Amino acid sequence: MKSWKCILAIIAASVVVPLYFVVRDKSFIWSIVLMLWVAAALAGGFVIMSRRQEEERQTLLRGFEESAIRTLNHHRHDWMNDLQILYGYIRLGKIDKAVECVERIKVRMNRESKISKLGIPSLVFFLQSFRTANSDLELEVDVDQDIQLDKLSPRDGADLAAVIMETVRAYQAGGKASWADTRKLYLSLRQNGPEIVVGFEGEGPMGDPELLKQQIYNVVQGKRMKAEQLHPSQASFLLRVPCES
Repeated sequence: MKSWKCILAIIAASVVVPLYFVVRDKSFIWSIVLMLWVAAALAGGFVIMSRRQEEERQTLLRGFEESAIRTLNHHRHDWMNDLQILYGYIRLGKIDKAVECVERIKVRMNRESKISKLGIPSLVFFLQSFRTANSDLELEVDVDQDIQLDKLSPRDGADLAAVIMETVRAYQAGGKASWADTRKLYLSLRQNGPEIVVGFEGEGPMGDPELLKQQIYNVVQGKRMKAEQLHPSQASFLLRVPCES
């Protein structure tokens, strides 16, 4: 990053050379040289900035691709485990256990299907890839079948996704689990009349509830939604987002 900034600074500073001669000699030729020099400096700066933006875009793209691959591998590993367990029950003739395993798979498939239909790509990807982040916080998501995020404006949808992601990260950073502790965050999204209601309920050490409250209130500030803490001593919050303008 410092190298391209230094190059831009050198290009900008180089304009001083023809400018000096223009001021000293007041020559028409040097005036033309100055204009050409400035044009060349602007063109060089534009090329450098374009290359820098392309490098940043490629870096972001690679990061997204790597995250997507980790998510797909994680889900593939989960499905393989389920299939191996199911196959084992079938081979042992434990039909009742096999049926229970199938029911668990159906529940998880239904949950992931509802998440995938939320309609906000950034939020869908975040929720489906969270388990691959090697976090000590376990995220469990429950989505109402009737929820209609498509009724939100593009801006409100983007704000809602950003607030949910930042709130989950606040819970994630708020506490640390010991070997005997389990940290879980239950996230629910449901439709309540003209509102989208998002619930957050923490289980296990989540840090200072007052600090968490302040972080969440800061996140929603200036957005068309409101947050409320369900109990002063608990890490439980609701977000309310109006569906209609």
